[in-house]
Amino acid sequence: MLIAALAVSIFGSGMWAVAMVYQVIQLGGGPLQLSLVATAGSAGLVAFVLAGGIAADRAPQRLLIIAVEGTNLAVIAAISGLALAGWLQLWHLAVGAFVLGVGAAFFFPAYSAILPRILPAEDLLAANGMEGTMRPILQQAAGPAVAGILVAALSPSHAVTGVAACHLLAFIILNFLGQHTLDAPGPDGEPAVARAKTSFFHDLREGVSYTVRTPWLLWTLVWACISVLFLIGPIEVLMPFVVRDQLGGDSRMFGFLLAVMGVGGAVASLATASFPLPRRYLTVMMVSWGAGSLPLAAVGIMHSFWLVAVALFIFGATGAVGMVIWGTLLQRRVPPQLLGRVSSLDFFVSLALMPVSMALAGPAAEVVPTWVIFLVAGGVCPVMAVVAMAVARMPADELAHPLGRGSEGGGIGAKEPADNVPADSQKSVDSP
Repeated sequence: MLIAALAVSIFGSGMWAVAMVYQVIQLGGGPLQLSLVATAGSAGLVAFVLAGGIAADRAPQRLLIIAVEGTNLAVIAAISGLALAGWLQLWHLAVGAFVLGVGAAFFFPAYSAILPRILPAEDLLAANGMEGTMRPILQQAAGPAVAGILVAALSPSHAVTGVAACHLLAFIILNFLGQHTLDAPGPDGEPAVARAKTSFFHDLREGVSYTVRTPWLLWTLVWACISVLFLIGPIEVLMPFVVRDQLGGDSRMFGFLLAVMGVGGAVASLATASFPLPRRYLTVMMVSWGAGSLPLAAVGIMHSFWLVAVALFIFGATGAVGMVIWGTLLQRRVPPQLLGRVSSLDFFVSLALMPVSMALAGPAAEVVPTWVIFLVAGGVCPVMAVVAMAVARMPADELAHPLGRGSEGGGIGAKEPADNVPADSQKSVDSP
């Protein structure tokens, strides 16, 4: 029931990505107005993601997920009604996008926090691969493709109505979940919801302290933050205008280009989850992310649909390889008592510059050629990936902390000491 609701919800999110773009354009907006709406959604996510992570530790995850889906339904239904009645304005879209961002800030930490509790450790890589396969297919491929067809055949408001229908179905499915399903004790026998005994800021400081003194974690997040700044804005805000101005396409072409990127991510996620973690898992992760950004450097000078499609396919595939490995590393190498806070910090730090990227992309395109923006975006990320690997000494770290398939059955820390665990305490972890 949970995975079915998630599938329907993220399909609707994929439709929203295209419907929102062309709803803005229909209202007379350009890159600047699209930046405003996209920035509002990103700002809601970034502003509340830390609160969402701590809420996932303090409140029943089931209730959080249902509440978020109900809010999403209300927001999209309101936008759909206003659009069909001819009363929709740009500020309505901006407010709606902000609320949807806040909902995502509470939804994903709650969903992520429950997985290690309801699944044995040996299934975590497969679960991350399953979500990594499903999300590109539905959110980046099927959803945008269907929305593009609806926009072209009917109107953007009809596509928004389709998004509302998806959230309604997801909300109905989630309400069939029994309370015992998500609030049951985890594999270790602990209750599903650990009531906080310390303050919000104490918990936050503890998570930040762990992250700062763990080099592989810290520098991966630094790279993610920089990549978001340089990549998200061009892809989300400028790509529709690349399609229109360089390729001579419409909403259908834009939707199918996003679909191609999603298919690449789905194929790569499934392949990554089907094999053991590579021995050089940190190296594979960073090289995939860095090298996979290079094709985007040429998007601004491409005038062929197929060349742009290949570039986005490679970007989607390599990004998915890194994300499946990354999700498993958090669950395997971060101590269980810190996993919720570190996961929320991961969301926050990785996305902190997303609103900035969205906000800058439109104005930048007014004064700088689009091809220059994509060239810089595709060139900076590989360089930063090399810097992160060198500063954090990732090649040595991954050899010191092997994560072979043989160690998966024992759970987090079964065959390797958790990072920053005192040496004396490791004896009890490693002893037979």
